[in-house]
Amino acid sequence: SSYGARSAGVKMAAGFDFWEPAIATYKENFNTAETWNTDIREVDVHSTKKKLGKIDLILGSPECTNHSNAKGGRDRCELSKKTAFEVVRFAEALRPEWIVIENVIQMQSWSKHSELLEELWRLDYFVKEVELDAKDFGVPQSRKRLFLLCSKSQRTYSLDEASREEVFAHSIIDWSGQYAMTPLFTSSRAAKTLERAERAIAALGRNTPFLLVYYGSDGAGGWQSLDRPLRTITTLDRFALVKPSPSGHQMRMLQPDELRRGMGYGPDFKFAPNTTRRDKIKLMGNGVCPPVMEAIVRQLVRK
Repeated sequence: SSYGARSAGVKMAAGFDFWEPAIATYKENFNTAETWNTDIREVDVHSTKKKLGKIDLILGSPECTNHSNAKGGRDRCELSKKTAFEVVRFAEALRPEWIVIENVIQMQSWSKHSELLEELWRLDYFVKEVELDAKDFGVPQSRKRLFLLCSKSQRTYSLDEASREEVFAHSIIDWSGQYAMTPLFTSSRAAKTLERAERAIAALGRNTPFLLVYYGSDGAGGWQSLDRPLRTITTLDRFALVKPSPSGHQMRMLQPDELRRGMGYGPDFKFAPNTTRRDKIKLMGNGVCPPVMEAIVRQLVRK
């Protein structure tokens, strides 16, 4: 969100996150911003206001795991969901002109969703809810998310009409050969992995590269072609590139830098030093696609 807002001309004042690798990466990319590596519920907003001064915009991505369908049938934590009301607490103290709240679309079915909207209206914000797909903003990934656009002045927005030409997954792949590949069809490979690959090869032919897709329900049969936007990047190591070679099909998992491109970050984005590959993937899966937030902020603050 901050990366996209900065592209729209915003100067980032501060970042808050409970997860240390996220804050370390934030510092790497926004070295003049203040950072808090703590539970947001424990932050004293009044001392924060004194330290930061006037704030024009709050960007909030409350915890989403307990809203998401990705959690399946496991128990949901209501306390986790209620972190959304921290945005209200900060807004009440900082009184910014604009607020953007981002979350999974399933947040709309939360029992306290209407209460959250009422609290924002109580603070004199006009609120518009929009569901946006990153692929409509030039991002090579299909990623649908809910955004609450909050402004002190009643405005109309045309974001849902801001479609651009789709960018395909092929564009994020590093084709240089710097990443080692291994044979796809080996006795040690999981049977379900080979079944996914066989379905893709049957559909595309033996000479076309493709992606295997792990985790979650997949109506496409556990694979996707490269001539469409990447499926939603998650916090797990989900995508494997498969390509033909003279010695048979080879495969490797997509690398963090490829996922960075898949999220829509530019080449100037940096992971913090010593961040593990696993944490880099989690950082991307937990992120907001910058071009989407850039478009939102440009619309929100336009005169």
